[in-house]
Amino acid sequence: MLILKNGRLLTMAGQEYEGDIAVENGKIAALGRNLPTENAEVRDVSGCYVLPGIVDAHCHIGMWEDGMGSEGADGNECTNPVTPELRAIDAINPFDPCFAEACAAGVTTCVTGPGSANVIGGQFVAVKTAGDSVEDMTLRFPIAMKAAFGENPKRVYGSSDKTPQTRMATAAILRKALLDAQEYGRKLDAAKDDPEKRPARDFGKEALLAVVRRELPLKIHCHRADDILTAIRIAKEFNLRFTLDHCTEGYLIPEHLQRTIAEQGAGIIVGPLLSERSKIELRNLSFKAPKVLYDKGIEFAMMTDHPVIPEQYLPVCAALAVREGLPEEAALRSITINAARVVGIDDRVGSLEVGKDADIAVFNGHPLDFRARCVLTLVNGKVAHEE
Repeated sequence: MLILKNGRLLTMAGQEYEGDIAVENGKIAALGRNLPTENAEVRDVSGCYVLPGIVDAHCHIGMWEDGMGSEGADGNECTNPVTPELRAIDAINPFDPCFAEACAAGVTTCVTGPGSANVIGGQFVAVKTAGDSVEDMTLRFPIAMKAAFGENPKRVYGSSDKTPQTRMATAAILRKALLDAQEYGRKLDAAKDDPEKRPARDFGKEALLAVVRRELPLKIHCHRADDILTAIRIAKEFNLRFTLDHCTEGYLIPEHLQRTIAEQGAGIIVGPLLSERSKIELRNLSFKAPKVLYDKGIEFAMMTDHPVIPEQYLPVCAALAVREGLPEEAALRSITINAARVVGIDDRVGSLEVGKDADIAVFNGHPLDFRARCVLTLVNGKVAHEE
């Protein structure tokens, strides 16, 4: 057993106090004051802030390897706008140095996957940032199916004189793929156990079937308000589980988001905010967005979109939102428990609670102070980084 003693615990579970946390068999075994230390390894973290490992709800770590060009770019298969059969786990390089940098910054879980070139890009995975194989690092796969609206699919395929070249075509392509998956499911159900009646196996439709059956959420790339509303419209048509990722102009339509969350249970993931306005659909990018959403009672997570923002600067993004008026606790929640909850892994990570994975970050100052350093990171109860 390992005990971190005398830390300033920010549990993200409604409690903040000076105390101890005990770790055993990769899980949090106990929290409290003056925990017994007999037969335990003890680390005194007096004066340090202890919080759950930081969670990035949307990024592409391991898919575009740091310091490499096309040799390490494995996130977009720009040959077909519909590729639900693609799996992030087949492209991630666990030896990408960005994993170690993320871990050293207290980021312990990343939800990573294909980019937004395709209308349907493939399956995302939640991985830990420590390990030497995807199998060992995987927390949950698949965790979501990627879809994209807006400029990216238009740019990729329009420049090749292929579809989609308009937002209409993007929406139509997504609808058709979802309808095809529904029909594939109906044929499978009708065939039951009769192999003579079963349709030919279709890898892509099989992957999308989990989406139309609400077994897997659709992770929807959308920046502009009109794209956000189109995403909501199609999700409602097909009764999908979904998250609105980026949601750059969501703060301009908060009432629509409120209604969508209430009626459809959508999740909101905001970012990247610490970036240039590199395309037209980012013209309303603002660090004021988190405060607007918070004031409207909208729960959200913040993301890096790594490598757009390097993974280790997720706490900096949260801190800049605080500078623009977001309360500190809300900012910390957006990169811990809210991030875990919106992608459905809050049973494992996102807060310091007994029974959860012992993913823990220890900072020598407040984690939203850019001068603070993560001096100790535990992943699955093991020391993954230490200064």
